[in-house]
Amino acid sequence: MPSLLLALAVGCAGLYAGFMLIFATGIMPALARLTDAEFVTVMRRINAYVPRPLFLAVFLGTVAFPLAAFLVPAEGRTGTQKWLLLAGLVCAALNHAVTIGGNIPLNTALAASEAMGGEPAAVRAGFERRWNAFHRVRTGLITLGFGFLTAAAVL
Repeated sequence: MPSLLLALAVGCAGLYAGFMLIFATGIMPALARLTDAEFVTVMRRINAYVPRPLFLAVFLGTVAFPLAAFLVPAEGRTGTQKWLLLAGLVCAALNHAVTIGGNIPLNTALAASEAMGGEPAAVRAGFERRWNAFHRVRTGLITLGFGFLTAAAVL
């Protein structure tokens, strides 16, 4: 059971890190080339579509599986493996804190701006730079966490 939990932790962290990296290196640079009105419209649609059941399962699994793997005793697990597992868990938890405290409030404000009829240039100016900054931090955290979890699994 501990090996399965660790494998699930590595799998979820890898999937989520990959999603975050693709968003940072492909999707956001492509969106940056759109007009203000296009950017705001597309980003609202993305934010409405992404939090679906499969995404949420992976998102929650990035914390739940490392936590379970850390808490379930594993025969033969070294101290180094325990520390690597804990480091991966901390990175995933910090990723979630950045997402919940930074990106989600910006997404909510972006969605609310539609009902308030905000000028696309002003809406974008209040969103894009800050959202990208938070996104770079959370991408780095989950990528680092994936590395820690992978190292724990292969040692």
